[in-house]
Amino acid sequence: MIRPSAGVLVHAAPGLASPSGPDAWFTRVDRFVNRELSWLEFSRRLLDLADDDRTPLLEQITFLVIFAEGLDEFFQVRVAGLEDQVAAGMRTRSPDGMSPGEQLEAITARAGGLVDEAGRIFGRLLAALADAGVVLTDWHTLDQADQEYLADHYERTILPILTPLAVTHGHPFPYISNLSLNLVVRVRNPRTGEVRMARVKVPPLLPRFVPLPDGHRYVPVEQVIAAHLESIFPAMAILEHHVFRVTRNADLSVDEDEAGDLLAAVELELHRRRFGQAVRLEASSAIPADLLEMLVAEVDVPEENVYLTDVVLDLAGLRSLLALAPASLALPATTPVPSARFAGGADLFAVLDHEDVLVHHPYESFTASVEAFVVRAAVDPDVLAIKQTLYRTGEDSPIVAALIRASQAGKQVTAVVELQARFDEQANIAWARALEEAGVQVDYGLVTLKTHAKITLVVRRSGDHITRYCHIGSGNYNSVTARTYEDLGLFTSDPAVGADLGELFNLLTGSGDPPSFRRLVVSPVSTRSYLMEAIGAEERAGSGGRIVLKTNGLTDPPVIDALYRASQAGVSIDLIVRGRCCLRPGVPGLSDGIRVRSIVGRHLEHSRIFRFGGVGGRPLRVAIGSPDLMERNLDRRIEVIVPVDNPGLQERLVGILDGALADEANSWAVQPDGSSVRHDQVRDGVPGFSVQDRFRAQALESLRLRRETTPFETVPSPTEPVTPEPPRRRWWQRLFPRS
Repeated sequence: MIRPSAGVLVHAAPGLASPSGPDAWFTRVDRFVNRELSWLEFSRRLLDLADDDRTPLLEQITFLVIFAEGLDEFFQVRVAGLEDQVAAGMRTRSPDGMSPGEQLEAITARAGGLVDEAGRIFGRLLAALADAGVVLTDWHTLDQADQEYLADHYERTILPILTPLAVTHGHPFPYISNLSLNLVVRVRNPRTGEVRMARVKVPPLLPRFVPLPDGHRYVPVEQVIAAHLESIFPAMAILEHHVFRVTRNADLSVDEDEAGDLLAAVELELHRRRFGQAVRLEASSAIPADLLEMLVAEVDVPEENVYLTDVVLDLAGLRSLLALAPASLALPATTPVPSARFAGGADLFAVLDHEDVLVHHPYESFTASVEAFVVRAAVDPDVLAIKQTLYRTGEDSPIVAALIRASQAGKQVTAVVELQARFDEQANIAWARALEEAGVQVDYGLVTLKTHAKITLVVRRSGDHITRYCHIGSGNYNSVTARTYEDLGLFTSDPAVGADLGELFNLLTGSGDPPSFRRLVVSPVSTRSYLMEAIGAEERAGSGGRIVLKTNGLTDPPVIDALYRASQAGVSIDLIVRGRCCLRPGVPGLSDGIRVRSIVGRHLEHSRIFRFGGVGGRPLRVAIGSPDLMERNLDRRIEVIVPVDNPGLQERLVGILDGALADEANSWAVQPDGSSVRHDQVRDGVPGFSVQDRFRAQALESLRLRRETTPFETVPSPTEPVTPEPPRRRWWQRLFPRS
């Protein structure tokens, strides 16, 4: 059994010294950091925040939860994909020069150290949480009264839904579902002396932690079950029990060329996902070798992907404790404010007839801007049609409800629903059916291309002519994530943008060749060429060039090489990359002029901004949109970028970039080897500048000033009139209660 441990971050790459001549060039291995190891470095940044006592306790726990959830997904998708490549005998190397097997070895070394660190942080946070009044305790430390209380709770609410499964010659080892908590139990028949194995699944509908009567102590549910195993194995002696958890390949593999009905094909793949290949086994460290070997063999997991731990499994389950913390630990309210242009019950369409509006979430309200835009369109008698893309909408979506209402009011409503939004497939299937039942024209986009663009088109009659009102953003149409994700959206009635969106929707729902877009930059049609041309223009400007890019991921080799060439020409380049970054900054002779930073804070930095030029009298080009600088976003997805030409909005976007580059509280400097160093500036005990705190403060100050000038200002509540009818909501909850 291989026990993972901490290791080096990146693949050993020779030749990082400066090239020997003006025409020398670096090998592929030299030029790129491994994509998967770069993501693990991002996860380490999450652990840094989880272990920072200057961060509020509930935020520390939240960062630990996000780390655990992200690692689960990493194994389900990225590790699973590499395992598939190894099984298929593929020898294709990643841009950094590593084979699939070498990547798995490096992941094992790095992930093991992160898991150990997460366990240490978990123990520290539990102690701090106990000091604050929320105690996660152990069954064996409880007194008789507490144990009797839990025994009664177990008899009434847990025992009736447990189903033990024995492992015998007539009963093979049961299937272990993805990410479920389980107990492996060794029992002995006192009469015959026969020893057997059994498995007890912890039903996922049970609360992760069972409360005690005092309201501040909690016991892991698996411990309550383990303490009463004799009730489900009567007349048997319980010899030992241990907790384990299996992670499986959860990536969908839909052959859209062969799928006559994409909806049915995705539903079938969702069913198959439950039976994906095991890629990770987690177990309590006290498990004996023979039981561990049995589990490894039965679930068929690679030995190097076995993780033993001394803490509770499924750290993501700590999310349920966040809601149980006392009010004294509650985080300061971060209520978003209405956009200045849309505040005070403004007529959105009248505003857009005269100017473009840029909104910055979560500092500016998603409800009072994006939702209000769709809701207003749904009830406006002059609106003829609404067209919108839906990628991740959430469970109770006011926007979907508004689309339903608009359709019921007789408007032409089209929703392009992406069925293959990873881990949101089931929810999107349900919404697609609800929309279709309401008469909405539902489409699933183009074959082989995910629709990741965030676009809305409202067609409205204005007197004797038609006006197209548009929203183009970087974030999903999801009212829940919009409260925590940092995103941008542009509202405009620009005729060229409206015409482009109309043709793009026709392309998504119809057929034919892509049009020549007037203003929009669209993947996979023109995004790559737009970026390469813009970078090339700065390269030609040499030392007078300027590039600042804000993105969630930078992995595309041609884009990275173009940035290297621009750097060598003297261009000043700043990259703000939250997650994966395969570019090596600051390498002599390769990327001297490139700086990369990652910002990780209370709000998930999610916006994408592209800035070129604007120094030395050269024209400034700024754009926002949905794509990251990754191969999939440039070549295999429908993405939209919109150039922003309004000088005032350009200045605002440059200010957002400048603020991110000045952050000292929640930013890390990415190093040439792919590791990262936190800026972490503290002066006189006070943390350095935080761009997120600055934008929150600016939004609140803006609201205060508006209230002083218009004291009776009210913000409309657009979601209330379009709440889905109760029968439809009950249908949704009945069909997918946990989605």
